[in-house]
Amino acid sequence: LEMKKWRTIIMSDLHLGARQSQTDKILKFLENNESETLILNGDIIDGWALKAGGKWKKECSKIFRRFMKRSEEGTKVVYIRGNHDDFLKPFVPFLLNNIEIVRKYTHIGADGRSYYCFHGDVLDFVIMKVRWLAVLGGWSYDLIIRLNTIYNYIRRKFNLQYHSLANDIKQSVKGAINFVSDFEENAKGLTKQKGFDVAVCGHIHQPKLDVDYMNSGDFCENSTCLVEDFKGNWKIIYL
Repeated sequence: LEMKKWRTIIMSDLHLGARQSQTDKILKFLENNESETLILNGDIIDGWALKAGGKWKKECSKIFRRFMKRSEEGTKVVYIRGNHDDFLKPFVPFLLNNIEIVRKYTHIGADGRSYYCFHGDVLDFVIMKVRWLAVLGGWSYDLIIRLNTIYNYIRRKFNLQYHSLANDIKQSVKGAINFVSDFEENAKGLTKQKGFDVAVCGHIHQPKLDVDYMNSGDFCENSTCLVEDFKGNWKIIYL
């Protein structure tokens, strides 16, 4: 296999150290693809998983050494901190070898547009209130019905009208389904507000390629990343 050369590669959510990290696919991709710029858009090292007893395997070291080597051989390597690698927080921004470790980064595409690269966890607080309700939605429905009965029994005692808890929870689960589209809309909004053209995120493990929003996906469930060729065309690579 001949090494493919790209203008830019964007990878995110490798979750190195977590059980679900597909290190073999990451290595295979790095063996066959190189680029002038490599953007690592957050959750590269999974500090949360490592704290919770995840294993840092030799493949993880191999991947990280690849990134270091590339940065030494002239590839511009930018590592954007995500939420799972928030142990880097006290040090950001800093240089590791030639790897820039930052919180956000602006990439200028071959098309002259500005691509605002950020992991995407900053958008969570906007969507968070939907998120915890969605977790409740995962509970068994009959438990909710039972709670509903007790809740309304108490309401009656206080002469308050009937209120359906189950309905609230159903609505919030619908909210969880909107989570992805809300995330995309908020990412676009933030990017426009900051004066950039295209939002580039990771975080939600949902690869996407749109005019003004791109997501590199992840290497846990999807094994995807984004590449830009020298003409400025972007595509999602599925491994």
